Amino acid sequence: MIDRATIDRIYAAANIVDIIGDYVTLKKKGVNYQACCPFHNEKTPSFVVSPSKGVFKCFGCGKGGNAVTFIMEHESVSYPEALRMVAKRYGIEVEERAMTEEDVRRNNDRESMFALNGWAAEYFAKYLTGNPEGKSVGLSYFAQKRGFSEATIRKFGLGFCSARGDALTQAALAAGYKEEFLVSTGLAIKRESDGRLYDRFRDRVMFPVHNISGRVVAFGGRTLRTDKSVAKYQNSPESDIYSKKRELYGLYFAKKAIQQQDFAIMVEGYTDVISMHQAGVENVVASSGTSLTTEQIQLLHRFTRNITVIYDGDSAGIHASLRGIDMILKEGMNVRVVLLPPEHDPDSFARAHTADEVHAYVREHEEDFLTFKAKLMLREAGSDPIKRSEVIGDMVRSIVQIPDSIQRAVFIKECSRIMDVDEGVLIAEVARKRATQSGDREAGEFIRRQQMAMRREQPQTPAAETGAEPDLTKPAVAGSSVDALEREIVKYLLKSGHKSFEVTEGRNVVEINIAAEIFDNLDADAISFTNPIYGRMLNVYRDKWRELGTGVEVPAQVFVNHPDPEVCNMAVDLLTSDDNYVPSEIWRRKDVHVESESEMLAVGVPKAIVLYRSKVVERMINEQRERLKDESLSDEEQAECLMQLSKLNQVKLALAKQSQRLIL
Repeated sequence: MIDRATIDRIYAAANIVDIIGDYVTLKKKGVNYQACCPFHNEKTPSFVVSPSKGVFKCFGCGKGGNAVTFIMEHESVSYPEALRMVAKRYGIEVEERAMTEEDVRRNNDRESMFALNGWAAEYFAKYLTGNPEGKSVGLSYFAQKRGFSEATIRKFGLGFCSARGDALTQAALAAGYKEEFLVSTGLAIKRESDGRLYDRFRDRVMFPVHNISGRVVAFGGRTLRTDKSVAKYQNSPESDIYSKKRELYGLYFAKKAIQQQDFAIMVEGYTDVISMHQAGVENVVASSGTSLTTEQIQLLHRFTRNITVIYDGDSAGIHASLRGIDMILKEGMNVRVVLLPPEHDPDSFARAHTADEVHAYVREHEEDFLTFKAKLMLREAGSDPIKRSEVIGDMVRSIVQIPDSIQRAVFIKECSRIMDVDEGVLIAEVARKRATQSGDREAGEFIRRQQMAMRREQPQTPAAETGAEPDLTKPAVAGSSVDALEREIVKYLLKSGHKSFEVTEGRNVVEINIAAEIFDNLDADAISFTNPIYGRMLNVYRDKWRELGTGVEVPAQVFVNHPDPEVCNMAVDLLTSDDNYVPSEIWRRKDVHVESESEMLAVGVPKAIVLYRSKVVERMINEQRERLKDESLSDEEQAECLMQLSKLNQVKLALAKQSQRLIL
């Protein structure tokens, strides 16, 4: 592991302009540099590099960080790997700190598992092409039935596992690999009756699964038997190096093409991916027959925001996968759908067409996901009013997942047209559900904007005819959400934690340090943040604040250069947020009073703390009320609950009075 001193030397030497300048063309603008963002398509530059702060920020897609996190994002490498790349650039010798015995053991075990999987992949590949059994069974399947060329078989490392029950196991043991790693990787299974090992993938064609760095983390094995009692596919179990929900088959081979073309094609299985690649369509990945996960989506999001899902023409699993795609929408990605002709699946379609023909078909037949979903479900619902209402509810649930308000507005309008439902009704329902989920003011504001737009378009339509619920035009919950308030408190710490503001207590003017005020209030109620990123940032600041002392500025670089990429990115986001202003000189000359920073802090900080404490207390009250509903509680436990409720309600009342004074 790289020691802290070496990391500090790397950060000290790293020139963010030079490093990012190797990847994009930077143009100087004032004290900063600008460029078109390398992480999303744009024509107007919104990507800014600040040499003084040592950070970058794209105000288009939201990505931000330092020189190291830029390399992590652009090159798809881990934090230590990015550090080594920067160190190499500046000729810094990387010194690794002495690891604990547990660190050494865990690292050695992982490397042993990687080494064993790499050896097994070679073993399967050689058995496929060099053994009579492998040639007659496995190679004939790949070459004749699937039409894979020799180059394609070699590229994806396809192989075959012998039908003899322990052939791989014995070969691995003979090569010096330990029994425990054969079991932990899932290559072998230990029989409980006698403790003997046998091969998990015996008599199957083999598909190695590579992680994003190209290392083999798992295998998929397909039987060629027609016996229905035998599972068609057998996959490696979860291990220290393999998490099914965090891997996408083919991403290692597809990532470059995905970045270049700025969209990914999603298919179902191994052979779909391989056939597409052989046809020349390389921006293809598969979820390998498993339900799509949030982790897989986030992994793909590193390379593009655009996904096209290809369905078989007669696929019976479309409905099941439709539900999973809602997660893609929630991550802010653009999803399109292509339905193949009834006689084809992606594998057969790719084998029957050239790359240009495949791309042309995708362009001509792709539809946005929600339009496709609405048409499909309405066609099945027919004229049944109950089924049609269920379809509308399902569409609303999908639209609710979209984080971008403009996209939501567009889809609401389109769904209103397709489903012949009043747009105002959809707007109100989407906003109601978002308010229920988020608990913030965004939903109410969304309704207001949409309904104002509708009134501009249709001024002659009376409000009573819109079908909207009048009470839903108001914010569902007054004030900011808990998450928003935690963000605000952390922002105050990062930007102004060392500063103070004055308050009048009786006849005296008291100076209050912002960091001390925040921590005193949180500690008094023993409050912990619910958002883990904000919680980590709070703890980092607290530790540094205690070290430096009250009134001393905690350097921004503590967060910007933090080893946790999430902390780094959030710090950049907060530090570059556009919430500062410079008062006009004309206002000063005209004697127009403008609140000073100290005056704004004197109002903003206490208000944020009180509102946050109020939210937390309200949550605790609800928890106690729910507990009281439990009929199994003893009399003593009920009395304790009632006592806690009484105390919490008193706190709630006091905070409400304090909040009213602050707001007024």
